[in-house]
Amino acid sequence: MKAGAVEAALAPAVGGSLAALRFAGTEILRTAPASSADPLQMASFPLVPYANRIAHGRFRFAGRDVRLPLNFGDHPHSIHGIGWTSAWHVEAVAQDSAHLTHRYDGDGGWPWAYEAQQHFTLFDDTIEMRLTLRNIGDEAMPAGLGFHPYFQADEDSSLQFQADRLWLAAADLLPVREVAADALGDWSAGAPVRGDGLIDNVYGGWNGSAIIRRGDGTRIELSASGASWFHVYRPPLSRDFCLEPVSHMPDAVNRPEGMESMEPGAEKTLSLRIAFTPADEALPQRDKIA
Repeated sequence: MKAGAVEAALAPAVGGSLAALRFAGTEILRTAPASSADPLQMASFPLVPYANRIAHGRFRFAGRDVRLPLNFGDHPHSIHGIGWTSAWHVEAVAQDSAHLTHRYDGDGGWPWAYEAQQHFTLFDDTIEMRLTLRNIGDEAMPAGLGFHPYFQADEDSSLQFQADRLWLAAADLLPVREVAADALGDWSAGAPVRGDGLIDNVYGGWNGSAIIRRGDGTRIELSASGASWFHVYRPPLSRDFCLEPVSHMPDAVNRPEGMESMEPGAEKTLSLRIAFTPADEALPQRDKIA
């Protein structure tokens, strides 16, 4: 797909993933290796019908005990849902847009039938991604959505966003304690992306906006709708990092607040807009998050 200086490539068979996103030849998201069939090597993939981890793949919902397959090697929890490991169908494609669908009949580890749709639209300096989940079964189900994009940071890249709180995680990466939002860095003022420690934590009360400023002056702005949680994944000393707008915290289905319940026929949508401003066009008055 292409619009102006923006180019994107899709990998529908690999979890309905975005395989590349470039602006004027520069990578905005990391580019997947040619012919890769691994969603973890893609530029971005969808999270559906839940985001992040469910502890030990077990939970209880509406009087039913549910056991999910452990779908991430020797990791002790189920992670990221079903969509990211499923092939998606191309419903429509144009020069600057595409529409993918993924239908699940409830015959695997997740006992509820659903249909998911992704819409991608390119503009001259923006990509818009919309993920929709619809309950096509005959009973209520828990439901969550998210996007898992991989950005790239040079030595001088910084990240800025606003949130109310941060959840610290145990060694198995499940959240265990709520602390101040600046406990791992004051992102509200802007802080360096790269570091020598692992960040794999979720922020609550996110205002739906984030800004990345690269060392070359390029500015990347995220804005999301339908996501009040923001999961930051920053491996130690890595060029790649993830900023994941999600509709719930990890393992929400096992927590007192629970995860949203969707009645039969109901829909839920999460949208992500990524806009790019090259170095020679970045304006100081746009630097502050409203």
